[in-house]
Amino acid sequence: MDNLQQQVNRRRTFAIISHPDAGKTTITEQLLLQGGVIRKAGTVKAKKSGSFATSDWMEIEKQRGISVTSSVLQFDYEGKHVNILDTPGHEDFSEDTYRTLMAVDAAVMVIDSAKGIEPQTKKLFKVVKQRGIPIFTFINKLDRDGREPLDLITELEELLNIEGYPMNWPIGMGKGLRGLYDIGENHVELYRPEEGQNRFLKLDSDGELEGNQPLKEESIYQQTMEDVSLLLEAGNQFNEEKVLDGKQTPVFFGSALTNFGVESFLNQFLQYAPAPESSEVNNGEKTIAASDETFSGFVFKIQANMNPAHRDRIAFVRIKSGEFRKGMDITLARTGQKIRLNNATEFMSSEREQVETSVAGDIVGLYDTGNFQIGDSIYSGKDKIEYPELPEFTPELFMQVTSKNVMKQKSFHKGMKQLVQEGAVQLYRNYQTNEYILGAVGQLQFEVFSYRMKNEYNSEVVMTPIGSRTARWINPEQLDTSMSSSRNLLVKDKFDQPLFLFENDFAMRWFHGKYPDVELEAGFNEKEV
Repeated sequence: MDNLQQQVNRRRTFAIISHPDAGKTTITEQLLLQGGVIRKAGTVKAKKSGSFATSDWMEIEKQRGISVTSSVLQFDYEGKHVNILDTPGHEDFSEDTYRTLMAVDAAVMVIDSAKGIEPQTKKLFKVVKQRGIPIFTFINKLDRDGREPLDLITELEELLNIEGYPMNWPIGMGKGLRGLYDIGENHVELYRPEEGQNRFLKLDSDGELEGNQPLKEESIYQQTMEDVSLLLEAGNQFNEEKVLDGKQTPVFFGSALTNFGVESFLNQFLQYAPAPESSEVNNGEKTIAASDETFSGFVFKIQANMNPAHRDRIAFVRIKSGEFRKGMDITLARTGQKIRLNNATEFMSSEREQVETSVAGDIVGLYDTGNFQIGDSIYSGKDKIEYPELPEFTPELFMQVTSKNVMKQKSFHKGMKQLVQEGAVQLYRNYQTNEYILGAVGQLQFEVFSYRMKNEYNSEVVMTPIGSRTARWINPEQLDTSMSSSRNLLVKDKFDQPLFLFENDFAMRWFHGKYPDVELEAGFNEKEV
């Protein structure tokens, strides 16, 4: 037990969130560089150099320069075992991000220093805040001209309703960037040290640079000293308890692209971010400690074809308690089925290594032949353990989909089944004709689906827009198929439950007026989060 507790205490599992183009994937690369797992950091926009981001392993991500799927990246650093989940920045894939945020113990929020808090950042922060997990802020792109640091922290506090505490402070920015005054690490980090000059300069007991450093004579440094003095006297006080409760966010400035401020950020993040803790299970009836000897966890993501040569399917599991051991027997809570876990993997994006053991806090990939679904709980032992359900958003955009080549129906159906199980798109069937209809939160999901059907399953599809619709489920006992019309299309979901896809609110009100006794039920909507 003591050894298991020690292993759990080494784990740091977190997600990186941001608005698109704030630099989320770039900072992920720099963290991997710090961890010694890559020799050169890539970027999401690297078509010319060919040096793509490690976390953007899917071919469409490299072509489009965007992240459209969550990636898991693991490495050891300074005695800690780090699990990074790099999430899609694009809002059309926010459902994947929401589920990923259920599988982490902390979050890192990346903000563009020129743009401040952007809409997607605000939306994702709200989810993190609801979970009450610690959030650390990295204000990026300091190598470019941006907004005043104090303005950025003020905006963060006012828009997100959380205390901000600067762990470091910029000495200039853009072309005038000279360094970072690091309050947390008690040193100055020079942006571009001269040859032979130490990158980190120590501060004395008064918070001044030691010795006769030329930087001390520059007005920008003197201005920084005044700003820091004011912050320490009149600003928020650092409170580790508030950080762990998600009420205060440590704020770091830096430049991910030039790897400036990243090392100090990683050191301090690992110092203050929490190890895995206990969890409520079985509808809150029971609490299980991360160090409990009983193995348990849940599936938060399913990904097909991470290795196109083998057409595999991986279920991503967050271990919540105990220890995973290769060959162990577990129970699938949803069905009661017993499964032996002979084949599991750890990740470096699309690169994988077979894993013999893992503990609470780790993410493991289970090779799956179709047993698992997103949200499934698994456990060892006799007593059932079931974790809370994961969000599944009700789509707002719909497409009718058919195979372009009638001779390739087998690959069409296989691709449809596997990609739908990943959860990015949802499958419905016309109640009368059984024709396939796909639903998604955003248009880009359809584009990725079509691309992957062609490139991973050799099945070109024809997609006919049905447009934006409002989905409402109906009690099967109240259903009469004659209620359906072109304005309220009758379909069935993956559980064969009937629902109407209403053309607009007017069509729904008309339906209510005609059938006042019929109860309609809304699904879970992203706007409710």
